[in-house]
Amino acid sequence: MSEQFSRSTTVAVAQPPQESAADALSAAVDRAVLAPSLHNSQPWRFTVHADRLDVRADRTRHLRTIDPSGRELVQSVGAALFNARVALAARGWAVDVQRRPSPADPDLLAVLQLVDGPPDPGLAVLDALVARRRTNRRTFDATVPTDAELRSFTAAAVAEGAVLIPVLTGEQHRLVARLTQGADAEQRADPAYLAELARWTNRAPAEGDGIVAAAVPHVDGSARDDVPMRNFDTRGDASLPPSSGLGTERTLLVLGTRSDDEEAWLRSGEALQHVLLEITRAGWAASPLTQSVELPVTRIELRAGLTWDTWPQTILRIGHAGPTGAPPRRQRADVVSG
Repeated sequence: MSEQFSRSTTVAVAQPPQESAADALSAAVDRAVLAPSLHNSQPWRFTVHADRLDVRADRTRHLRTIDPSGRELVQSVGAALFNARVALAARGWAVDVQRRPSPADPDLLAVLQLVDGPPDPGLAVLDALVARRRTNRRTFDATVPTDAELRSFTAAAVAEGAVLIPVLTGEQHRLVARLTQGADAEQRADPAYLAELARWTNRAPAEGDGIVAAAVPHVDGSARDDVPMRNFDTRGDASLPPSSGLGTERTLLVLGTRSDDEEAWLRSGEALQHVLLEITRAGWAASPLTQSVELPVTRIELRAGLTWDTWPQTILRIGHAGPTGAPPRRQRADVVSG
């Protein structure tokens, strides 16, 4: 399926590309690799051609216990795809996006083809935010986004074919809390889950992937969050202070899609990154709370009780918090060819 992104009709004059095709595609890869991914697994590869960019899944980085269907892997690649779209728009290029273009090549999740025409100005303005976005696992304060900000976050999801549902009522919050607690407990009781989590946490930054100790809270038993964050402190040497219990109940958003196939997962990743960049632009921090959408039983219950005809793909908590450092990244040569 292809999709043409073009400038709004209210803009009279299109600006020419600011860079050559080769430079723009190279910059698109540099932005793409800054996307969030499941446990910073970075499950993507890119092939740069003269006039297009192939975006591929790297199945060798599939976390098979946490994500058996590969849904979060594809979602992670979708976030990288969105960053590439943003970078090309910022450099003056219009693109045609072909998602899952070849049934015979299932790892080829998207092709970005450079085409004649004006770029999407709504994407171009997000380019400066890509390097600023962080997954922030610190304790959030008690402030909440305004209704206008929530509408802008919702509009970002809709622009990518997704839905963003705020958790507004006490009953809804209690449902998310109960399902998250149950899923978190079930995952932590699974030795295979714990082993996989240990492999991807407390990594040395030089390894270029995974979650470093400096980015997660130390678990000492004092936290009393009703919607628990995932315990990444697998060795007891995490650097952030334990959560105080404030913040997680303040603002929760559920991102969903109408369908639940691989293209929907890919688009949910694009929507997630669009929302996260808008959150960053508004001065807020965000982090995922995905335990309840990783187990089939709790995911179905979340759908039945909150999202109805929409499949929940991820949950975000939003708030204000102190800054957090950039995560490690794989070497460019390990993910780019062509």
